[in-house]
Amino acid sequence: MRFVIVTGMSGAGKSTALKMLEDMGYFCVDNLPILLLKKFAELACDLGSEIEKVALGVDVRSGQALGELEQELEEIAMEGFQYEIVFLDASDSVLVKRYKETRRSHPLSRGDRVDKGIALERAKMGFLKKHADYIIDTSQLLTRELHQELGKIFVWNQEFKSLVITVLSFGFKYGIPNDCDLVFDVRFLPNPFYVEELRNKTGLDAEVQDYVMGFELAHEFLDKLADMVEFLIPNYVAEGKNQLVIGIGCTGGKHRSVTLAGRLYERLKTCSEYGSRIEHRDIAR
Repeated sequence: MRFVIVTGMSGAGKSTALKMLEDMGYFCVDNLPILLLKKFAELACDLGSEIEKVALGVDVRSGQALGELEQELEEIAMEGFQYEIVFLDASDSVLVKRYKETRRSHPLSRGDRVDKGIALERAKMGFLKKHADYIIDTSQLLTRELHQELGKIFVWNQEFKSLVITVLSFGFKYGIPNDCDLVFDVRFLPNPFYVEELRNKTGLDAEVQDYVMGFELAHEFLDKLADMVEFLIPNYVAEGKNQLVIGIGCTGGKHRSVTLAGRLYERLKTCSEYGSRIEHRDIAR
């Protein structure tokens, strides 16, 4: 039997993940009392082939009993039950934004500000994140991308990539994305906007790409940027980082930044040690 414990920060997508696992054939139970955890594992095993895959949701709603979870997991392991922990996380700014959008209060805020509840929850959930087999940062993930990640791990048994790199193009005139870890300015390159036949095209068009990459300066910048990012990645992984957003900006976010972001993504996506995705924030503006 495959026994998965789904946990993480409130607002990071735990309930959504449980629904997805249920669709993947897992028998799912959410918010089971901690003291019933071992008994539940025993019953699931006794049912044998009737239940082959189980997913159990655990979060801060368990209250004071959450402190007993670590001991319960140790006892389960000692009795020979194998389990995996998947921890869903997101940046504080994204969690605050999600709570504001849904107009819900954080379970630990007690009428206070949401960010205080998040800080308290991180302290309480720290031991689970430390022992997690998989940490999925949903800050930048679309629903379908979360489904793909869960499917890779719990259906197709593919190797989990703990770091996901997002290459994000943007326009400085619309502001720097607040979730970027690294920001690079490519406004020093010649601007296709001033070439009449290229003005209404984007960095997804071959003509714009040929123009931007027609300058040796663009190639030199790309080589140095890729070299630096490849140097940083293993150090970020060692530090425990699981989400890296690289912002590449030009004036309007349609030509130069899109071209360079695409070229960097092409280099990064060939590595099997981490996941990568690309997004063009301002290309349609």
